[in-house]
Amino acid sequence: MMDGAVAREMKIQSLRGDFLDHAVDRYADIFIICGLFAGGLVPWPVGVFALTGVLMASYLGTQAQAVGVGRFYGGLLGRADRLVLIMVVGIIGLVYPITFYGLTWLGWLMMLFGVFGHITAFQRAAYVWTKVE
Repeated sequence: MMDGAVAREMKIQSLRGDFLDHAVDRYADIFIICGLFAGGLVPWPVGVFALTGVLMASYLGTQAQAVGVGRFYGGLLGRADRLVLIMVVGIIGLVYPITFYGLTWLGWLMMLFGVFGHITAFQRAAYVWTKVE
C-alpha cells in the first residue's frame, strides 16, 4: 500500500516501478476478491460484480494516461479505501456474524464495491471523454 509513496519520497520512482506497482495491485485485487467468493464468504455473482467494478475503475484510471490525458484517480472509492474496508468489515463480520437479505457484511461490502466501482469507471470514462478529441 505504501510502496509508491515510499519510492516517491526516496526519489527512486521509475516507469518500471510504476508499471510493476499497477500490475501487482491488480493481481492483489483479483486474489483478495476471488478469495472471498471462492472461500464461500460471498456469493460468486456478487464477487464477480465487485471484481469487474474494481478492475474497470482501475483500468480506466490508467487508460486516461495512455490516451494522453494523464493519470486520473477521481471517483468514489480508491484502492486504499477498499483494503481498509475489507479489514474493518471482516472484523465486524467475525464479531457480529449476521446476514440480511441473504448477504453477510462482506457480501454487502462487495455489492458496494461493485456499485461504486462501476460508477467510478463511468465517472473516469466521462472525464476522459471530455478531454480527448
